[in-house]
Amino acid sequence: MGVNAVIIAGILAALNFFSYQIFYTVDLTQNKDYSISAVTKQTVKNLDDIVNIKLYFSTALPSQYINLPQEVGDILAGYAAYSGGKIKYEFIDPKDDQNLAKELQFKGIPQLQFNVLEKDKYEVVNGYLGASIQYADKSEVIPVIQDTNNLEYLITSKIKKLTSKDTPTVGLVASNGTLSPDNDIKRAKKELETIYKVETVDLTAGEVSKGIKTLVFAGPKQEFSNAEQKIIDKFVMDGGSVLFLVDGVKVENNLQASANQLGLDKLFESYGLRLNKNLVLDTSSGIASFNQGFVTFNINYPFWPKIVKGGFNKDSVAVAKLESLVLPWVSSIDVLKDKASGANFSYLVKSSGDSWTQSEPFNLSPQQQLAKGKPAQYDLAVAVNGKLQSPFGNGSTDRGRVILVGDSDFLRDNLLDSGDSLIFFQNLVDTLTLDEDLINIRAKGIAARPLGELSDSARVSYRYLNVFGLTVLVLAFGLWRYYARRRSRMVDEF
Repeated sequence: MGVNAVIIAGILAALNFFSYQIFYTVDLTQNKDYSISAVTKQTVKNLDDIVNIKLYFSTALPSQYINLPQEVGDILAGYAAYSGGKIKYEFIDPKDDQNLAKELQFKGIPQLQFNVLEKDKYEVVNGYLGASIQYADKSEVIPVIQDTNNLEYLITSKIKKLTSKDTPTVGLVASNGTLSPDNDIKRAKKELETIYKVETVDLTAGEVSKGIKTLVFAGPKQEFSNAEQKIIDKFVMDGGSVLFLVDGVKVENNLQASANQLGLDKLFESYGLRLNKNLVLDTSSGIASFNQGFVTFNINYPFWPKIVKGGFNKDSVAVAKLESLVLPWVSSIDVLKDKASGANFSYLVKSSGDSWTQSEPFNLSPQQQLAKGKPAQYDLAVAVNGKLQSPFGNGSTDRGRVILVGDSDFLRDNLLDSGDSLIFFQNLVDTLTLDEDLINIRAKGIAARPLGELSDSARVSYRYLNVFGLTVLVLAFGLWRYYARRRSRMVDEF
């Protein structure tokens, strides 16, 4: 008996020891939200030195954050395991340490205020939910961690930035009436800065800095001169990549619309693209908010096509995992393969098959009775790569990379929360600038799960099934059990 007990204890001790040496998890979520991706594994496996991650989490947190430290710790345990000990992390509670509070403020980790229920009343308490990542003499911060949806992307991108010997530079064009990087698209710029060096570019200066890898044109409204187009074209011919977020139609605050005359037709056509001066309307539409006097109302607005799963190119890593995207006042794009016969074309985003277009004169009133045109499907974002010929005598390139999206409004700070808009933009920039490896991590943070386009009858059926379905199943099971038992008793009596 004693020998058996010793053997069992020895086996349990051995299992316990080896369980700490082996890190393995089973993740049943669709996007593998709680698994470390292959990109992260490879990144931490190849570290040359120790990466220290300090998590400044207060212990007195509101109830919604009680499990957050455990969830964050689980993710970082994966980092530590796959790094072979190169990733080290610790949780620190700043409490009332004034010196540490000053240090965190200097680093860019803010002190937050939380409402906590104490003794039947709400009290405001201060606390932290930030992180600092240090490698050698360089450091990066994550100011606030509210959930783990995109935590892996944030940590891995910070590590890549810290360990990279050459950080790519993205240029945001700030001339020709583009959206202001510091006002209109401040959030998008801030997200780009987590991975890239970001520079503003003024084409009127006459050239683009040599270190810039990708140029982003977000919502230009002023015509490009011949000289400015030559600068853009030379940048492409020299191997640079360009992301055009360009509106075919200008929409003013009072819903007055007119064709956006930019003078880029010749340049676009040389790359095999045509941006139409129209607006695409779709029965699959996003919800827009309008003011009428002192009343604000929300309405499904066909001028804001909503792209769902079937509208994304499943063969493109940039958009394959997106779930929904709203493109306000978007214009259609035509592909002119005969203008760039050596290039490869692929659509990224299409409208639904029940969409139509409106050309001048435009009427954008949300309360009008819209006359539907012939239903069709339109390209709204197109990627071009391969051999491109310059229309300005700048030669040609075999490395041309251009993406054209017929809308820029989706990138505005006040509209950026519609669907996966920010992820869409980041993925496009990554596609043109990097090796696309971070895109799969970022897509894990996608929260929208639309059912797609449903008929009115199907929508009503799903609603009632959701409300009454489980109740009917429980009742049916109960009745079945009742009659089964009653029948069993009757059989026993006979």
